[in-house]
Amino acid sequence: MTEETLLEAEEKMEKAVVVAKEDFAAIRTGRPGPATFNKITAEYYGTQTPINQLASFAVPEPRMVVVSPFDKSSMQAVEKAIRNSDLGVNPANDGNVIRVVFPELSEERRKEYVKLARSKAEDARVSIRNIRRHAKDSFDKSVKSGEIGEDEGHRAQEELEEITQKHVAEVDEMLKHKESELLEV
Repeated sequence: MTEETLLEAEEKMEKAVVVAKEDFAAIRTGRPGPATFNKITAEYYGTQTPINQLASFAVPEPRMVVVSPFDKSSMQAVEKAIRNSDLGVNPANDGNVIRVVFPELSEERRKEYVKLARSKAEDARVSIRNIRRHAKDSFDKSVKSGEIGEDEGHRAQEELEEITQKHVAEVDEMLKHKESELLEV
């Protein structure tokens, strides 16, 4: 019972860390890449579809990404999705490809990205803590109902706390790395 709950909590915490890693990858540091577009969706035949499933990406220059939609009929939707995203860019559509030129990262923009990264990290920490709280509630109910002993419940909570601290430390390490990347000039 306790092992199952601990394993389930650890799996969910690992998923929260993976989501945080994806969020950090979407925050541009220097050279933009396909990961910059991971969270952007466009309407394609009435369904919100991630644009990385609708197009291929090439980076011919350090600050330019060329987006080539697989289906030319989705060109307008992809262009609109990029324009309306929080990337702060104005894509240029020539009928065949969409060119996205990213502005140079100013000090002010870098600081905004650091704030965004901190916000994403805090979201991940909150998610991990919520998972811990649910697992802890499960242990408390099991102890109350007599399914497990108090000692076993206490040991399980200590182990849960160690797992939680490990995953929070992972998120903090990723945040520290992302901040140093962003603040490099």
